Amino acid sequence: MPLPDLIEIVPLDKPVCAEITVPGSKSITNRALILAALADGAITLKGALWSEDTQVMAEALQKLGFQIKVEPDPEEFCNRTITVTGLGGKIPNGGTLEKPLELFVGNAGTAARFLAAFVCLGNGVYRLSGVPRMHERPQAALFQALRQLGYRVDSPNDKVPVVIHGTGPRPGRCKVSVEESSQFASALVMCSLVAGWQVEVVGENIEESPYIYMTREMCSYFFWSRKRSPHPEFGMKDAIYPVDPDSSSGSYFLAAGWLAGGAAQNEPPPVAVARWPVLGAGFQIDTKFSNYRSLPGTISRKSDLGDSIMTLIVTAPFAGHPVKFTGLGHLRVQECDRVSALRAELTGCGATIVEKGDTLTVWPSPLHGAEVETYNDHRMAMCFAILGLKVPGIKIKNPACVKKTFPNFFQKLAAPPPKGLGVTIRDAKTGRKLAVDELFAD
Repeated sequence: MPLPDLIEIVPLDKPVCAEITVPGSKSITNRALILAALADGAITLKGALWSEDTQVMAEALQKLGFQIKVEPDPEEFCNRTITVTGLGGKIPNGGTLEKPLELFVGNAGTAARFLAAFVCLGNGVYRLSGVPRMHERPQAALFQALRQLGYRVDSPNDKVPVVIHGTGPRPGRCKVSVEESSQFASALVMCSLVAGWQVEVVGENIEESPYIYMTREMCSYFFWSRKRSPHPEFGMKDAIYPVDPDSSSGSYFLAAGWLAGGAAQNEPPPVAVARWPVLGAGFQIDTKFSNYRSLPGTISRKSDLGDSIMTLIVTAPFAGHPVKFTGLGHLRVQECDRVSALRAELTGCGATIVEKGDTLTVWPSPLHGAEVETYNDHRMAMCFAILGLKVPGIKIKNPACVKKTFPNFFQKLAAPPPKGLGVTIRDAKTGRKLAVDELFAD
């Protein structure tokens, strides 16, 4: 039975102690799928996310001719163990000018951008398309860089849908801006490992970009020089790459514990995330979210946090002081214009919030229930669901949009502690309490 199109979150009436498992990182999983396909031989990804965004990537690689084996993960229902047999930069399948090979990327920015660079290494013609929102999202900087490298990229507005003419690896130089998305640079950097491209990345704080850092660190695991191999196991049979849990997804449960209370600031938080990456040891910027139990006066999307900054924005009315969120420009060109969406929906819940440029300032505010528009954006749905644990009457429209990265999110909320939070979730139209098995988004 599908999720109702409008659900109500019932606030927690007492503190809860739980340790939640969350699915693997989308950012890591989709990078790992591309890098494994570029490598030579079989590589197994353990703890890989299995959601809409990663499924479209895996399906595209299979359509391109790669052998991919997908097995269940006993520890997390929305993870998989995925074995990819790489072909050393070769792409088996390609279309023709008259009949390009069609690749559907949904609304997955990582899939659209990583595959655009990847198919250049093939020999054939490829057409990438997605959902209407994907056709609005920026691609120009990446397409221009691919043209600098000598590839033909046909798109009248420099967006998806796009037809790309692959002519195989060819050494060259290009310059790419990451002002709109760091995924442009990540796509080029990964494929340059076998293509021989020299990629110059330009834009603000390039060396501090957490997602470019993630890409480069992952490249060092999957590839090595012939003279010196820091990770020789990736040249051997049955190499394994572990995918960390998604810190952005984990932020909702940490925030839920903070909102529900039950522990002082100097005590361990009441809700923990299993296998939470060790601060400083991983490369997900949102691992730093655990430091924000108390909110400072200013937080930046450019230097402090990634997508989990949305979780803090939604909970900021309870901070006890004004909080300014800066550097939010990238949020405008993701699944929706998240800056305007956050301002509009928080205002609808009674918050005092001001949008100025790419900054949101949130003041302490008494909040009330409201129907929350999610704009088909998984993170909007999950952020406001957490708000509903504190504020009565929060109703989430189109909750099934969480399938993009976290299909069993609402099941995690509703499952009894310690594996869930024990939250009551109702069909908002009938008032009926939904059972845990009715809360999966597919």
